[in-house]
Amino acid sequence: MTGHNVSMNDIELFTIPTCPFCRKAKELLEDNYLDYFEYDISHDEEKIREKLGKRFKIDGRVTVPQIVINGKHIGGYSELKDIIQKGKLNDYIKN
Repeated sequence: MTGHNVSMNDIELFTIPTCPFCRKAKELLEDNYLDYFEYDISHDEEKIREKLGKRFKIDGRVTVPQIVINGKHIGGYSELKDIIQKGKLNDYIKN
């Protein structure tokens, strides 16, 4: 687990080490003092991308990161950034 504070939130990040958007998503969460569980999918990337696509009902190629906050799939880095910029992060997290 990574981040600054132990929180009551269940945040999952599905990532690969070479992904710049994965790094940016982790930075955004850390900047907001949120811990997360990171799942590096690079060991079986294609199979796991396929499973994530089915889990989150994504048509087409599944990109990384894929982010889940308290059981709610929010999408990737752009969606996380948008939620934070619009001040809606508290709609997803438990304080």
